[in-house]
Amino acid sequence: MIAKLKGLLDETGADWAVIDVQGVGYLVQCSARTLAALGEVGEACTVFTDLQVSENDMRLLGFATSGERDWFRLLTQVQGVGSKVALAILSALSADELPSACAAGDAAMVARANGVGPKLAGRIVNELKDKAGGMPGGAAGAVAAGGVVIHQAGGASADAVSALENLGFKPAIAASAVAHAQGELGEGAGLNDLVRVALKRAAG
Repeated sequence: MIAKLKGLLDETGADWAVIDVQGVGYLVQCSARTLAALGEVGEACTVFTDLQVSENDMRLLGFATSGERDWFRLLTQVQGVGSKVALAILSALSADELPSACAAGDAAMVARANGVGPKLAGRIVNELKDKAGGMPGGAAGAVAAGGVVIHQAGGASADAVSALENLGFKPAIAASAVAHAQGELGEGAGLNDLVRVALKRAAG
């Protein structure tokens, strides 16, 4: 099984990226957070991967950290959660927020993800609340372009991404803009400042 790819970021889309590994392009499905962490096209990047094979399909999922991949695998064990929904959850919640939401039984936080209704969100937190404590909360942050570490302290980054999405920006663009804003402002940046700087970048 393909466990990790290390190469150049060749191309990106709304929920995917192509990683060029010595001339071979691998198409990987990614969360918005992973896309933001990969950096700019042409830059070196590393993704942890999970290969899913079914009768009619074969797809490679990519993650910025092994902790995010672990959460993806855990989420897809829940009935009704496929790879698309799991990636939507990982786009909406940081590696710190997801275990906290599950441990606290906060279904409303999980329901922030696109395509996740209250019933499914409740099932997710109920099934994973006992496992959340033993799962990694993720590294302190994901590495974005230029080696900047994206910290998720206080959930300000996630809220800023949601704010930009509400203004009509695509998830990948919103996450990338917020990642760069946080790199510019520092990990202690507040929500208002993050949105202000990220909005300028996204609009530009």
